[in-house]
Amino acid sequence: MTTARSKSRARLMLLGSALSFGLMAVLARLLSKGQGGFSAGQLTVIRFVVGAAVSLVVFRLHPGLYAPRKRTLLWGRGVSGGIVVVLYFLALQRIPAGEAGMLYNLFPVIATGMSIVAFHERPTVHLVAGLLVATLGVVLVLGGGTLHLGLGGGEALAAAAAFFAAVSAVQIRAMRSTDNAATIFFYFCLGGLPVALPFALGAWPAAPGPWAIAVVMALAAFSAQVLMAEAYGALSISEAAVWLQLTPLAQYAIAALVLGEAVTAAGTLGVLVGIAGVAYATVLGHRAAAAVEAPPPEPP
Repeated sequence: MTTARSKSRARLMLLGSALSFGLMAVLARLLSKGQGGFSAGQLTVIRFVVGAAVSLVVFRLHPGLYAPRKRTLLWGRGVSGGIVVVLYFLALQRIPAGEAGMLYNLFPVIATGMSIVAFHERPTVHLVAGLLVATLGVVLVLGGGTLHLGLGGGEALAAAAAFFAAVSAVQIRAMRSTDNAATIFFYFCLGGLPVALPFALGAWPAAPGPWAIAVVMALAAFSAQVLMAEAYGALSISEAAVWLQLTPLAQYAIAALVLGEAVTAAGTLGVLVGIAGVAYATVLGHRAAAAVEAPPPEPP
């Protein structure tokens, strides 16, 4: 597969990942609004257990797919990913979803900065401009055109989730030269489960309806994580960061359809601005064709 085709395929994967992440977040919000009785920790445990179970089925159907290489990085990604999920769900319990989402979706920007140090990546001016425009679109969607942030514990939790999400993104990028997306996701579930278990104590719901929704949420998370990890094999951190900004935009649209949340003028403008930023970075953000991109480099 040519470099151009592999990049196009990776971008489509990130689009699918954004839609899956958006669906996961909307269903998690549905279950946390008194219609299921699940705590944030319980939802996190369900994500990891279902993800690990599906991974084992996939490995059984495709022998040889389970092929861990960089075990230290795999376990590190699992632990950091578990911390991300717990921190973000705890933030959602304390501050509005829009405010938590704005802070959390700083992680692609943070990851871009980390990639300069870890991999010596040099994003183009157009790529950085596209990322900033896409981020502005996210602010418009989630903030309603304004940005009113406090300095409380919820904000600190969301910001910490963004930092660990950026660390996870760098770890995935470092592993994609040796480890496949399915193996990376499996260790994400294994390493994240012990992190989430202490937050899942207490009575669990018994009604079958919420459980069915929770399983669909976990399957959406499985799709999102595997597609994202696979895409990191062909794209730089900075280009992937642009496409990842589609996640909150997708969440906004899905929430309007599934939860009946209001669609505002600022939100609609934000979606258009975000898509324009992604399109601009995709068309103009690449380097000259002569500069053929090497495989994901080893971190220092």
